[in-house]
Amino acid sequence: MKRLYEAGAYGPQGDCWWAEGAAPLEWPAIDGDTHCDVAVIGGGFTGLSTALHLAEGGADVLVVEAGHPGYGASGRNGGFCCLGGAKAPDALLKRRFGEAGLAEWQATEKAAIATAEGLIETHGMEVQRHSRGETQLAHNAKAWRGMQGGIGDVERAYGVTPELTAPDALRQAGLGGPWHGAMTIPLGFALNPRAYHAGLGRAAAGAGARLASDSPVTGLGPDGARWRLTTPRGTVSADQVVIATNGYSSEDLPDWLRARTLPVLSSVIVTRPLTQAEQAAQGWTSGQMSFDTRQLLHYFRLMPDGRFLFGMRGGLRATASADRAIAKRIRRNFHALFPAWKDVEITHSWSGLVCLLAGLTPFAGAVPGHPGLFAAMGYHGNGVAMATHAGRLLADHMTRGGEIPAAMRTPPARFPLGRHRRVLLRPAYVGAELFDL
Repeated sequence: MKRLYEAGAYGPQGDCWWAEGAAPLEWPAIDGDTHCDVAVIGGGFTGLSTALHLAEGGADVLVVEAGHPGYGASGRNGGFCCLGGAKAPDALLKRRFGEAGLAEWQATEKAAIATAEGLIETHGMEVQRHSRGETQLAHNAKAWRGMQGGIGDVERAYGVTPELTAPDALRQAGLGGPWHGAMTIPLGFALNPRAYHAGLGRAAAGAGARLASDSPVTGLGPDGARWRLTTPRGTVSADQVVIATNGYSSEDLPDWLRARTLPVLSSVIVTRPLTQAEQAAQGWTSGQMSFDTRQLLHYFRLMPDGRFLFGMRGGLRATASADRAIAKRIRRNFHALFPAWKDVEITHSWSGLVCLLAGLTPFAGAVPGHPGLFAAMGYHGNGVAMATHAGRLLADHMTRGGEIPAAMRTPPARFPLGRHRRVLLRPAYVGAELFDL
C-alpha cells in the first residue's frame, strides 16, 4: 500500500473517547479464498451504507476493512450529522453546474441528513442523539454582518428559517464565548459516531452483507471478467468492486486513485465531565453542535454526559514531534476560546483524516476505464450524513441505474505535485490564518 502520510496517521486511534463504553465489534478476517457479487473496500459509513443498500436489493456483498471495525474516519470524527460535504462555495457550484445543479446539490445535503436519520429510526440505533440543528458562531464583526445578510440565502437553499442570536444574547442562550453573534440552522443533529457505525454494521449484516476486518487489501486487479482482491490471508473474487476508503485510501489500489485525494489531519480533544457550575462560569450550557466562521475552523459541542469535545484542522505531518506540536496548539486554541476551562482536565485526544478532492465536491460513481469498479469519497469534513447518503446513491446507481447528482458525478482530477502534494496545504493554511484575522 502506498499512502500519503507517515505511518502514524494510519495507526490505532489511540485515546479516542468514542471507544469508551462501546463494545468492540467482531468481524472475522478474510481467511482463504472467497467469492461475492460486490466487494466493498472500506468498512466506514460509505462502505457500510453501500453494502446495506446493495444487500437489501439481494446482492451478495462482502465488506473488507483494513483495520478493526470503525478504524478510520467513521470512528474518529466529531459526530456532526449535518449539512455539507463540499468545500466549493455556492457561486462556484452555480458556475459549474448551473442554477439547477446548485439547487440539486442543496437538496442532496438535506437528503443526506434524512437518509442517516431514517436509518437510525428504521433500525432502532441508539446513537446518543442531541442538538437541534447546527450553530455557527461569528468569530469577528464581518462574519456577523454576513450572517445577518445571509438569512434569505439559507431560506432559499434549504427551505428553513435560521435563528440569529445577537452578541448580547449569546450567554443567555448558553453560547458564551468571544463570539460576535450566532446563526442556528435547524437541520441535522449530533451523535456518537462509533455507535452509529456499529448500528450501520448490524443493519448491513442483518440484510445479508458479510463484514470482514483486519484484512488490508494489498492487491487489486482484473481477473478475467471479474476483480481479484488480495489480502494477507486470502483472496476475494468479485463481479464488482467499490472503493470506499476516502482519506485512508492507498495511492495504488487502484493506480487510478493516485493523487486524486488530499487527506487533511483533524485533531480532537475531550474534557472530563464539566459540572453545572463550570459550564455556567464559561457561559456555555448549550448542547448545540457548533463551529466557528474561521477558514481553519474550530468545531465543538457539549456532550450529553457533560464532557466537552473540541476539534480543529491544521496538522501537516503525522510524526511524534508534529503530534506534540498540534497537541499544544489545540489546547492553546481551546483555552483561548473557553478560558474558564483552562484548568479542566483533558482526558482524551486523537486525530483522523479528512478527505479533500480537487473539485471540492464529493464523488460517487463508476471509475472511468475500469469496468465493474466504482468509488465514493471526498466529503470535506462533513461525512457522517453525506457518506451515508453517497453509499445509498451509489448502490442505487449500481443496481438500477439511479442518477447521481451533477455535483457528485465528475470523477476527481489529480492534484498537482503527486506524492509531494501535501506541500499545497502549508500556503493554504497560512492564507487561511491571515483571512481569519
